[in-house]
Amino acid sequence: MGHGGNVIDELMADHREVEEMFGRLQAMTGTGQELRDLIDEITIELVRHSVAEEQYLYPAVRKHVEGGDQMADKEVEDHSRVEKILKQLEKMSTDDTQISPLLQQLMDEVASHVQDEESNLFPMLQRACTPQQLDDLGDKIRRAKAMAPTRPHPAAPSSPTASKLLAPGAGLVDRARDFVTGRGKS
Repeated sequence: MGHGGNVIDELMADHREVEEMFGRLQAMTGTGQELRDLIDEITIELVRHSVAEEQYLYPAVRKHVEGGDQMADKEVEDHSRVEKILKQLEKMSTDDTQISPLLQQLMDEVASHVQDEESNLFPMLQRACTPQQLDDLGDKIRRAKAMAPTRPHPAAPSSPTASKLLAPGAGLVDRARDFVTGRGKS
């Protein structure tokens, strides 16, 4: 969950972690609890990552990068689409015939989002910010991921201020539910 380094190093490590999970998903042949556990693991990572980006990365992009408002708006829209897919997956049985196409849609959405961030947003942010600013953002991202929800909440407000106020409470409730059910412990 926390990898260390500046904001770009931290988020790129998250991207590699999710790609590794997607590789395990593509190699999986069965359904049942093993698939549910992996979907839960992917969901937890993607939700924490998204919340942290929306709280700290995108406001920094808006502030420091020319054209940052449009870039941040696009990335938030990407997150919204992913979160809606995650919510569908959360409710779906692993033997549902629609789960494979939905998982593929998730992987495609996330791959496109990662490509855009790593090719466009991260280099622009790196040019616009000092190394200290990037390090500080990395610390904030790590703290936000530790407090973030672990389940998709697509109806929750996505503004940074609302997220900073609501995410810790939702995160606490989600982590309590996860502890009771054993979710995310595989």
